[in-house]
Amino acid sequence: MTSNKKVNFLSEKYIAKLDKFNLRARLIVEGFIIGLHKSPYHGFSVEFSDHRQYIPGDSLKNIDWRVFAKTSRYYIKRYEEETNLKAYIVIDHSKSMGYKSGNTTKLEYAKAFASSLAYLMITQQDAVGLLSFNDRISKYLLPRSMKSYLNILFKELYSLQPEETTQTSEILHSLADRIKKRGLIILISDLIDDPEKIIKGLQHFRHLKHEVIVFHIQDIQEKNFNFKQETEFIDSETGEKVTVSPWQIRNDYLANYAETQKYLKSKCLESFIEYNSITTNTSFEEVLLQYLIKRAKLM
Repeated sequence: MTSNKKVNFLSEKYIAKLDKFNLRARLIVEGFIIGLHKSPYHGFSVEFSDHRQYIPGDSLKNIDWRVFAKTSRYYIKRYEEETNLKAYIVIDHSKSMGYKSGNTTKLEYAKAFASSLAYLMITQQDAVGLLSFNDRISKYLLPRSMKSYLNILFKELYSLQPEETTQTSEILHSLADRIKKRGLIILISDLIDDPEKIIKGLQHFRHLKHEVIVFHIQDIQEKNFNFKQETEFIDSETGEKVTVSPWQIRNDYLANYAETQKYLKSKCLESFIEYNSITTNTSFEEVLLQYLIKRAKLM
């Protein structure tokens, strides 16, 4: 049984889809970079070099002599310990992330965003790690900055499926206890959980001096609730069903939704946590820019 699973997992069809997933991330980032240099934000540094200029005192063994032969200048190969930033992408793949009212589920959007973000960070010589979760930690990869590490990250992201319930707060506390060095925590989740507990989990990172940026991902129907006919709603995590006339509960739903979002935003602001409300219709360029603005503040 295990053997068959492995064969299917590494089939030509799977590899082709994974390559396409990888290519999409690269194209999103490259398009973003081109747009960035044409926009008012062209001052942001997006460094693609694997080297830095030689400084007296550097070990001669780290000089890249091939670069010297071409340029007559001394450059040092950069290694992971010299990276600018250590970051952890924390991605929710609970069942609620599988919802969609259009063509893209919240999880599909989150995976595309996370893969693009990882590509951008590693091309900037930043180290990026990955933690995926639902009611438990399903994968935990330590931050690395080698370009070859992207293949491992992409493989894990691509394989994520919406599963189980959510235990966001417990996961955040667990990760905060694991990380020993200060870094950047990037949470990508629909935050469908107890908002007070989520905030306490995020504050745990701030207490330990980590920087935190939250991407609260939602489907447009979750924000607008524009259902036109009697609808059966199913809790994707518990299976509970209820049939209602949406127009009868819309005002109460929207008021409660707005209150929850206001609470999350205000509490993040109080704790110096970057909060970004996005939907599956938000352009990747916009969310990547929010990350880059945060990174610029840390430099």
